Amino acid sequence: MKFKKLFFNVRVLLLLLFVFFALLAINPNPSASGVIITHVAPNSSASLAGFSAYNPQDSPRSYERIIAINNQVVQDEADYHAIVSSAQPGDTLQFKTTKGLYRVTVLNDTDIGLSVADAPKSNIRKGLDLQGGIRVLLQPEEPISVDDMDIVLTNLQERLNVFGLSDVIVRSANDLSGNQYILIEMAGAQETEIKELIAKQGVFEARIGNKTAFTGGDDLTYVCRSSQCSGIDPSTGCGTLSDGSWACGFRFSISLSPQAAQRVAELTAPLEVIPDPNSRSGGYLSEQLRFILDGQEVDALNIGADLKGVAATDISISGSGTGPTEQAAVQDALTNMKRMQTILVTGSLPVKLNIVKTDTVSPVLGKEFVRSAIIMGALAILAVALVVFIAFRRWEVAVPMLITMISEVIILLGVAALIRWNLDLAAIAGILVAVGTGVDDQIVIADETLRGENKRKSFKEQLKNAFFIIIGAYLTTMFAMIPLLFAGAGLVKGFAITTMIGVTIGVLITRPAFAAMVERLL
Repeated sequence: MKFKKLFFNVRVLLLLLFVFFALLAINPNPSASGVIITHVAPNSSASLAGFSAYNPQDSPRSYERIIAINNQVVQDEADYHAIVSSAQPGDTLQFKTTKGLYRVTVLNDTDIGLSVADAPKSNIRKGLDLQGGIRVLLQPEEPISVDDMDIVLTNLQERLNVFGLSDVIVRSANDLSGNQYILIEMAGAQETEIKELIAKQGVFEARIGNKTAFTGGDDLTYVCRSSQCSGIDPSTGCGTLSDGSWACGFRFSISLSPQAAQRVAELTAPLEVIPDPNSRSGGYLSEQLRFILDGQEVDALNIGADLKGVAATDISISGSGTGPTEQAAVQDALTNMKRMQTILVTGSLPVKLNIVKTDTVSPVLGKEFVRSAIIMGALAILAVALVVFIAFRRWEVAVPMLITMISEVIILLGVAALIRWNLDLAAIAGILVAVGTGVDDQIVIADETLRGENKRKSFKEQLKNAFFIIIGAYLTTMFAMIPLLFAGAGLVKGFAITTMIGVTIGVLITRPAFAAMVERLL
């Protein structure tokens, strides 16, 4: 009879309703298979076939998943790479996804241009600490306006996307002293290349003599990044240097805007022609086209005599890379090429950025964090329930407390999934604080309820006293968390927000439900 009345209690029904909707928001599926598409390289085979990367604003469980390739089932990332790596140039791969079929023809470089990851098991978004990656904290060299900060954030986001990185978070942050910072979190990147990419201001100039012919950004209408017009330069290739190391040349083509091409024509018109019988154009102009990146000359090209005073829109840019082996030199050349292409596409930043701090977490370590957090969280909840049972010697207190703790965690995770909040170690710590605070409040409720010889007459009064204590503790916690929203350049923001949401859920939903359960069962 007690249980029947319990399930018809408004506060308990409200708790069950929130748990139900939280589970819908989380949408757990431990058996989810396939891989999601995290990035599609521009002008690649996959891009031409119609593939597109997932939208970060969508729920993780709704991302498009590759479930089969050439009728071979793809369970995880390892299956995907095993199938794709065996393809040869000219082969056609048929991809079956949750949204349709795609036919991809493998080009000469055999890289079809897809980056993938294992399919998510729920809508909970894992932060850097739990999935692995790099966190970089940047500080502008000088204070900048809100408008300039927006330009920097947009430019950095575009740079990282063009460079081929997925799961990128770029946001501004401030500390309690008012210092400006930019926090970047990303998965699947190398620390050295990321530092080189984001710390550079990216001021690119092409000069003829001492005058600027064109810059990156608006002066360029097209920057080739496909294998047909970019890559290792076949005319120079790779070769050994005097010290035994290797050097490889790269090249890629760009198209200038009509205005930039006209400036090139005006700068080349007065130059002298230096005859060269070995040149196809009959000679070269007296000045070279020099490429300057962040004040350093990265390349210099001879200008053919036939381009004197001509508004040419198509130009080939070249450069090089070095390494101890030929393979390392090729990789260095391609990395340098990709970095220059990215800066040409996105343009320069309005201010120089300094790297304040860099944190790197391996994906393996991130998975271990998730596993350990789940195990320790479950053990902690069971241990608390056991201690409460021993202290009160009443299952009517211990069981509702166990149910309430589990419900509180589920609702909190559901809210995180709904508002697209990334859970990291700081957020997990916030969950533990919220649940721990909830246990304290529930003990107060149970103690006040059991106090007194005549519980029926004093129950409402005792419960009123309990909630007076609970509201006081709630307000204290909320005010204590406010400074943490801004402290540490936002690195502990997840802890503060999760704690505030958790204790609010407790006061409004789980504490009243626990009080109702104790009232009916005792």
